[in-house]
Amino acid sequence: MSQSDLAPGALSGLVVLDLSRILAGPTCTQILGDLGAEVIKIERPGRGDDTRGWGPPFLKDRQGNETAESAYYLSSNRNKASVAIDLASAEGQKLIADLAAGADILVENFKVGDLKRRGLDYETLKVRNPQLIYCSISGFGQTGPYAHRAGYDFLIQGMGGIMSLTGFADEDGGTETKCGVGIADVMCGMYATVSILAALNHRHKSGEGQHIDISLLDAQVSWLINQGTGYLVSGKVPGRLGNGHPTIVPYETFPASDQSFILAVGNDSQFQKFCTVAGAPELAQDPLFAKNADRVRNRKDLVPKIRRLTIEKSAADWIAELEAAGVPCGPVNDLGQVFDDPQVQARDMRITLPHPFSGSVDLIGSPINLEKTPVAYRNAPPLLGADTQGVLTRHLGLHPETLTELAERGILGFQTPLKEETNA
Repeated sequence: MSQSDLAPGALSGLVVLDLSRILAGPTCTQILGDLGAEVIKIERPGRGDDTRGWGPPFLKDRQGNETAESAYYLSSNRNKASVAIDLASAEGQKLIADLAAGADILVENFKVGDLKRRGLDYETLKVRNPQLIYCSISGFGQTGPYAHRAGYDFLIQGMGGIMSLTGFADEDGGTETKCGVGIADVMCGMYATVSILAALNHRHKSGEGQHIDISLLDAQVSWLINQGTGYLVSGKVPGRLGNGHPTIVPYETFPASDQSFILAVGNDSQFQKFCTVAGAPELAQDPLFAKNADRVRNRKDLVPKIRRLTIEKSAADWIAELEAAGVPCGPVNDLGQVFDDPQVQARDMRITLPHPFSGSVDLIGSPINLEKTPVAYRNAPPLLGADTQGVLTRHLGLHPETLTELAERGILGFQTPLKEETNA
């Protein structure tokens, strides 16, 4: 599909100035870009987003050599234009302020106070652009005793409680364990996106922008969900259950004769069906296990009994028989199996985009499916400074001589030597 064939996205016409890096902010702005917004990613000349160097793995070129494009960077930066500007310089700060004057949304994740010292805080920028929606993402928020601390995903997973719930119990040889992906960052980016869309609707009605304050710690605490609310209701600090569920049993991995599989019994009827398939209908009649609340209270008696049953057949046999009986179950896939799964393929969760170094790059697709305004994959994550000339020419009207002079002084960075801008 050519660029001209792509339908305008739901956010088409909006300009996002992206001053964020790492994962939370870039996740947010990639979603906005997928939905059609023009995203201008501001990066440091010569270095760029920190995650460009967070590898291996790195993308390989057509000859099989590693490039400077890390998989981490590629994960959250498609549908953006890279503009390399030195924010430490007065000239760079002015360029950013000029871009913000024409932007709809600004997303930043600098330490609290950093952008104010540079004249790029919300209070300063809204004077020129009162409709600006300015989203600040930080580790701990703009207020509170931790506001000036730096925050990273691993740190937030620990401080925000999710690590205390993840992993097997001490008596089972476990310890506190972080999630295998940067979920605190990703969820913070999701909350930032929701906040921006809410602010857009407010602006649509009132004509005014606003400042959004999103923190990793707030976001992490908010998605403790049932476990967090369970503590607030009971006053009891929950422990780690490995793959088990705090309030549903059996709902975890079980050993088959060859490998583990997932059994996710969500109600008493499904438990009865499982027991029938397992050839143990008496378990469903036992008053210790008949109701879910009883199974939760007596999990230490029930789970070993189920494990002795599941070990008798292969995972594939269990999954086939239980699916036929209407009992939720499934495999524990590695990532190769995930992207080979026919359902994942049918839902276009693996996409391929052209890339100047490798010819093409495979990326994870968006889960958003809008009937009228579908997401569009317009371009792969950009090379550092690849769009500096084009963006500053189109948005600020800067001439080639000015761009050249700024580049020679290190204020701007370009991926390739400066060329004449054309309409081709």
